Amino acid sequence: MTVLSVEGLCKSYPGFALDHVSFSLEEGSIMGFIGRNGAGKTTTLKSILGLVHPDSGSVKLCGVDYAAHEAECRRQTGILFGEVDYYLSAKLRDIAAVTRRFYPDWDEDYYRQLLRDFSLNDAKRVKELSAGMRVKFSLAMALAHRPKLLLLDEPTSGLDPVSRDELMGIFLSVVRDGGRSILFSTHIISDLEKCADTITYIKGGRVLHSLAVDEFRDAYRLVSGGTEELTEELKGELIGLRTHSFGFEGLLPTEKCADFPGLCAEETDMENIMVHIEREKEA
Repeated sequence: MTVLSVEGLCKSYPGFALDHVSFSLEEGSIMGFIGRNGAGKTTTLKSILGLVHPDSGSVKLCGVDYAAHEAECRRQTGILFGEVDYYLSAKLRDIAAVTRRFYPDWDEDYYRQLLRDFSLNDAKRVKELSAGMRVKFSLAMALAHRPKLLLLDEPTSGLDPVSRDELMGIFLSVVRDGGRSILFSTHIISDLEKCADTITYIKGGRVLHSLAVDEFRDAYRLVSGGTEELTEELKGELIGLRTHSFGFEGLLPTEKCADFPGLCAEETDMENIMVHIEREKEA
């Protein structure tokens, strides 16, 4: 079942526009939403939630129009945006007591289980928690009403590698039963290598790809060769071309590799693909 369907989202600002952003997220899966800072990731997520009003396009949650049934859809959505920002002297139990009032489907037994799973003591104050534990607490509150969809915007930003790895494990456990899905915006590509099923890549407000992770990696090859092999035809096809005294390196769509036999063509990772796509071609 399709949990989230985004069709043709457009939103114009001075100097930037979302341009017909479309993708879909299936039940029980994790989608990585990637792109450099300013590409439109947060604007897209806020448009999905109605925090930004798009100029056109539609969003559906489990087939229900989000804008027309916002209250109902919000109850099926868990949200974790950016840095966790709570009153530092507040106790976790007091923050949860306020939050649960907004969710009629809040499951207190499940919330208590999450606290145990995340090793959280709700008698503690926010200022007593590490950055990673603050994210886990926010995640527990986002999950406590058992939403169908989790929207996460840079949830691991600023965390150490161990904390990030723990969170990737948590995300995988959240979707394991097949009933929930995660849309996970991040610029830390290595995190997505560990947990994402699909990738949606946005650049300059436009979706370049929305593919399974393996398909995304398989769509490109990192190619290199000597100076004499760098023809004008090849220059026109290479992405993120870099030349040096001995030759060149660049990204080439996999289906184009057969047109240039003799080049060294290697599989590469998602981070390298993104770096080359975002890199300007040399003149």
